[in-house]
Amino acid sequence: MHPIVELAKKSIEEFVRSGTKISPPKELPPELTARAGVFVSIKTQGNLRGCIGTFQPCTGSVAEEVIQNAIAAATQDPRFTAVTEDELDDISYSVDVLSSPEKIASIRDLDPKKYGVIVAQGMKRGLLLPDLEGVDTAEEQLRIAKTKAGIWSDDQMEIFRFMVTRYR
Repeated sequence: MHPIVELAKKSIEEFVRSGTKISPPKELPPELTARAGVFVSIKTQGNLRGCIGTFQPCTGSVAEEVIQNAIAAATQDPRFTAVTEDELDDISYSVDVLSSPEKIASIRDLDPKKYGVIVAQGMKRGLLLPDLEGVDTAEEQLRIAKTKAGIWSDDQMEIFRFMVTRYR
C-alpha cells in the first residue's frame, strides 16, 4: 500500500476508533510535502462509501490534506452515514492528488478518462474526478458536474480541467 493510502487508512481508523485526528508523520516522502488538492474515496465491497476532497490546497501539505479529507470522507459525506468501527476491515481506499486546474475553452478539450472537470458559475462549483466507471464521454462528465453544482444553464459558466495521480 502506498504511503499516501496508508495515511488515509490510518487517519480514518484512528478517528473512528478514538475521535482523534492524527498528525502527519515526521518523515514525509516528497509527494506528501507538496501542496495540492486531494480527494479521498472509500468503498466497501466495490460500492462508494464516501468521497470528500479539495480542488485547491487548503492546508500546508498533501499529507495534511489527506488526513483532513480522509476523516471527512468517512464522517461528513452527506450521502452516507458516518463509518463505524465494524466497517473498518471492509474499506478500500483511493487517494487522488490533483494538478492545478486549467481553464479550457471548449468541451473538445476534455477527455473523461484523462482529465477531471470543474464547472463554475458565480459561487456554484461542481467537480468530477477522471476515469470513473460509467462516465465515458465528455458530455456525460460535464452533465454530472453541472448537476452536482446546481448549474442549469451554460450562461457564464467556466470549465476547468485537471489531471490526477491516483493512489490505491
